[in-house]
Amino acid sequence: MEFPISKRMASFPESVFAELSQIKNSKLSDGFPVIDLSIGSPDLPPPAFVMEELARGTREPESYGYSLTGTNEFHTAVCSYYKRNFEVNLESSEVLLLMGSQDGLVHLPMVLCNPGEYILVPDPGYTAYAAGAALAGAKMYGMPLKKDSSFLPDFDEIPDEILANTKLMILNFPGNPVPAMATEEFFLQVIHLAKKYGFAVLHDFAYSELYYEKRPLSFLSVTGAMDVGIEMNSLSKSFNMAGCRVAYAAGNQQLIALLANFKSNLDYGVFLPVQSAAVKALNDQSSFLQDLRETYRKRRDVLLKELKNIGWDISKPEGSMFLWAEVPNGYSSSRNFAVDLINRAGVVVTPGSAFGQWGEGYVRIALVQPEDVLKQAAANIEKSGIFKKILA
Repeated sequence: MEFPISKRMASFPESVFAELSQIKNSKLSDGFPVIDLSIGSPDLPPPAFVMEELARGTREPESYGYSLTGTNEFHTAVCSYYKRNFEVNLESSEVLLLMGSQDGLVHLPMVLCNPGEYILVPDPGYTAYAAGAALAGAKMYGMPLKKDSSFLPDFDEIPDEILANTKLMILNFPGNPVPAMATEEFFLQVIHLAKKYGFAVLHDFAYSELYYEKRPLSFLSVTGAMDVGIEMNSLSKSFNMAGCRVAYAAGNQQLIALLANFKSNLDYGVFLPVQSAAVKALNDQSSFLQDLRETYRKRRDVLLKELKNIGWDISKPEGSMFLWAEVPNGYSSSRNFAVDLINRAGVVVTPGSAFGQWGEGYVRIALVQPEDVLKQAAANIEKSGIFKKILA
């Protein structure tokens, strides 16, 4: 029997990720080795103290109750983390536990937006932003991220009639898929615009700890930010806790309260041992994060060098776990190039078009394999002859 789907579900067509997965699995079934650099899922384990705390907590009988909006210890740990790292003073009422940052990213538009109202999103941008807009019935207005403007949106390009009907702006620095960094001047422009037109700002800060030279700027550390917005951060990437589904929103008290009220109708919180492990991570002052950054730095530098040697020159990112690589001449689309890489080199990357109109002409490469595997990926691409054909 056929079951009709809602109009809402029609907003979620099969993604290019599913298509790439099918091609990859077909190759694997045929015995063709594949190196997957398409998904930003950390390949490294959490620190030992996180796993130990998680294991300890699961043995405690009192750990199995509802946790609701987060423990006091979790809220305090977030506040301490912001004070220590960004000199931002937060109250417990300005922090909310999330079941992974995607929880907040997808649900906040439903709190703030009525059907037909606008959400300003980076283009290219993380696919969850589109999901949130679709669920809210809101319209997305893409803010192009262009190479000649350092991949920062140009607010002068947004029509006034769009701004007047905007309820939310979403930003992401360091970004996914574009690993750009924001400046204080840029964030001040954002705050001025939000106050002028009366919309909220959501800064997705999931890659705050994955940087190479200079620590990224927290939106909340900029004067006026707490008046207009919130920041969401996750322990998925910074502490390799992706499967734990633990994150937080922090910032404007009213926005936090509204999202908390919405979530009280959806879930009953994150498993208490996971929260305890997250507290350990947020309070940690060991060398773990520095060591993790050094691991990604080595991977970045190795892959950039190897790819440059075969004729693929890619800009060096300052943050995140991705390379944003221009598609070489000779390909009509980023999708066609990505499919060719799988078929001829056994290397999976994500076409930039999966992230929006302005992602066309690029592919995203995730640094989620050890250095020797990244070298092998470059060697496979060289052996495929793709760049020999292009350079000929």
